[in-house]
Amino acid sequence: MDTIYLDHAATTPLRPEVRAAMEPFLGTRFGNPSSTHRWGRAARTALEEARERIAAALGASAAEVVFTSGGTESDNLAVLGCWRARHASTAVVLSAVEHPAVNEAARQAAREGAELVILGVDEQGRVAADAALEALSARPAVVSVMWGNNEVGTLQPVRDVAAACRERGVPFHTDAVQAFGKARIRVAECGCDLLSVSGHKLGGPMGVGALFIRDGLDLAPLGFGGGQQRARRPGTEAVAAAVGLARAAELADAEVQQESRRLAELRDALEERVTAALPGVTVNGAGAPRLPHIASINVTGTDGEALLIGLDLAGLAVSGGSACHSGSFGSSPVIAAMGRARQGEASVRFSLGRTTTAAEIEAAAERFAAVVRQLREVAAALP
Repeated sequence: MDTIYLDHAATTPLRPEVRAAMEPFLGTRFGNPSSTHRWGRAARTALEEARERIAAALGASAAEVVFTSGGTESDNLAVLGCWRARHASTAVVLSAVEHPAVNEAARQAAREGAELVILGVDEQGRVAADAALEALSARPAVVSVMWGNNEVGTLQPVRDVAAACRERGVPFHTDAVQAFGKARIRVAECGCDLLSVSGHKLGGPMGVGALFIRDGLDLAPLGFGGGQQRARRPGTEAVAAAVGLARAAELADAEVQQESRRLAELRDALEERVTAALPGVTVNGAGAPRLPHIASINVTGTDGEALLIGLDLAGLAVSGGSACHSGSFGSSPVIAAMGRARQGEASVRFSLGRTTTAAEIEAAAERFAAVVRQLREVAAALP
């Protein structure tokens, strides 16, 4: 039985085009971009070209792009960097459904003296723009609302929140790690001041990401020891990874409209099949605009841990939510914030990608239904 990989929100396979772009910098073109000799100059040229290409994919200038080790560091730098640069501010504002990289960075700010303001969400996982507007009265150092949720796919009203923040001179950050490559993103159009992306979510390498920082925004660094990237993120840059991220970003941006339509059709087909095949199965966030590649399926009468194990044994690679909660089968904070965490129910995240086919979706729906039926039969037989 072939395994069907439907966990692209956790990570994606490295694209062949990306691997080819990186290979020279893993071999003969090994120079340190801070060195002044020819090897260093060649590495610096490649690094700055990669920065320009990522900036072009975001509609930014190259000077506004900082390379990081991934989405987590990008989120941390945005939230803590803003907080530490604004000692006169009193608060950090974030939604109740943020990724742990934002949530934990905000909690660190709270340990340093910030007031945490958490924006609640409705049953679809969507923040009310009015609530964000009200939270601005707390004089926040930063407001962080993700572009699209990594567990249920719900899209947030980032343009409305960004506009309100801009009007009041408050920096606005959006975690676009799941959204970039699945939605067309241009920083000027959304109005954000900071935006996070990650390489391995879009066919690029692990261990690299980028943070867009609007020109003129004051941001405190998280690390010290060098002047690289204007001292915002000191340390020798990973040239091969940056080149790979740039190639992945170019490809994803060029394909985004066609691919997002294809993925949405496959997602809808999966949801229709499983809800039609099984009673007590619903789609989390179905009533809101969503990212095209994520389907969060809620199942009654099953145990979450047993369901994930059963699906793995059936050859389905899926998850219970964020991959950053790997090993934990407790209730998802995102599902809880939506008011959908109930006893005797489980949520499974299917996330599709560039390699996903219609045949895989059909087979996945059949295997999912079979596992759920088996688990329900076992549960019904227990005393």
